[in-house]
Amino acid sequence: MNRTATVRRTTGETDVEVRVDLDGTGVADSATGVGFFDHMLVLLARHSLVDISVTARGDLATGSHHTVEDVGISLGEALDIALADRAGVERYGSALVPMDEVLVQVAMDLSGRPFLSFDAPLPPMVIGGFETDLVQEFLRGLANASRMTLHVNVLAPGGPHHVIEACFKGVARALRQAVAVNPRVTGVPSSKGRL
Repeated sequence: MNRTATVRRTTGETDVEVRVDLDGTGVADSATGVGFFDHMLVLLARHSLVDISVTARGDLATGSHHTVEDVGISLGEALDIALADRAGVERYGSALVPMDEVLVQVAMDLSGRPFLSFDAPLPPMVIGGFETDLVQEFLRGLANASRMTLHVNVLAPGGPHHVIEACFKGVARALRQAVAVNPRVTGVPSSKGRL
C-alpha cells in the first residue's frame, strides 16, 4: 500500500509544495522562510513518524499569515490524498503532551467531517517570524483540507513558545495513532461503510 502524496498550491500570495509519506520515519525537510514555523513542522514530522517535505515561497513582507495558512491547507490535502478511503486505519488518535509548565490535550478523528476546536490562550506576539495567532490558522487549514475533526486544548498554560510547541507535538502524536494501519480493521473504520 503506497500511502504517499504530493500537493502543489499556487496562489497570488504563495507557492507551496508538500510531500508526505504516512509510513515514514519522521524525516522532515521544511523551507518556508519562517524559521519558527519550520521548526514546528520538523516537530510535527518527527513525532508523527510521517515524512513531511515542505517548500513554500510567500509574500513574507506582509507577514507570515498567507504562507502558514497555505502550508496548512496543502498539508491537509496531502494527508487526505495519502489516506485515500481511510480503509484499515485506526481513525482516532489522542495525546496528552507536557512541555515543562505547559500541558496540552489533543484528540483527533479522521472522520471525513472537518472541524477544529482550539482553546489555547496565546498573547499576540511574533516568535521567529511566526505570529502566535497563526497556530489556529494552520490547524484550521489542516483540519478542513484533511477532513478531520481536531480538538486542541491547553490544560495548563505557560510561555507562548512552549504552548505552541506542545500543540504541534500533541497533534503529531495524535496523527501518529490515527493514521496507523491496524491489520484487524477490515475496510473503513465506520459502521456507515465510508468516512
